Amino acid sequence: MRRGILGGTFDPPHFAHLFAGEAAYRDLQLDIVTFLPAGSPWQKAGQPVSKPEDRWNMTVLALEGVPYFEADDREVRRDGWTYTVDTLRSFPEEEELYLIVGADAARGIPTWHEADAILDRATVVVIPRPGIEPAEVDGVLRGRSFVWLDTPDVRLSGTMLRRQAAAGRSIRFLVREAVWRYVKDNQIYAR
Repeated sequence: MRRGILGGTFDPPHFAHLFAGEAAYRDLQLDIVTFLPAGSPWQKAGQPVSKPEDRWNMTVLALEGVPYFEADDREVRRDGWTYTVDTLRSFPEEEELYLIVGADAARGIPTWHEADAILDRATVVVIPRPGIEPAEVDGVLRGRSFVWLDTPDVRLSGTMLRRQAAAGRSIRFLVREAVWRYVKDNQIYAR
């Protein structure tokens, strides 16, 4: 089993997340891409994050109809901070894991909890990000198993979408239709 793992707050899950999962699935010939919304992401400590159940529900809606995408709630169900290393260890040892991250996150992997164990367990799949030079990531991951995806620049972020929605502007067509309806119906980002 060749499994891509795409984690994040998914607050909300948007087309850039889906595009990254699609590119990894196709380019790396993965069997499945698992999307894992974080329960209590330690890297977001002190920042406002939507309720885990809302982020889980939006993730499920975002993946509907894509047979090689799956939503996994193991991080949402976990008590306390969620760490990537614990998630990777929870998958069967015989699975080949590919950790899909943006270049900004990849550059910071050495600061992650048990970074060496993460890099021992998974191949890091790096999505280019504006403002992050490949050399910055290459230097940090040198000697480790990692690969760059060749993807166009898709400039979407959860921060941008939350601001847009909170200001009363539409995020329709930046997220899947079902996610947009969920955000709207549940006033997820209403101030």
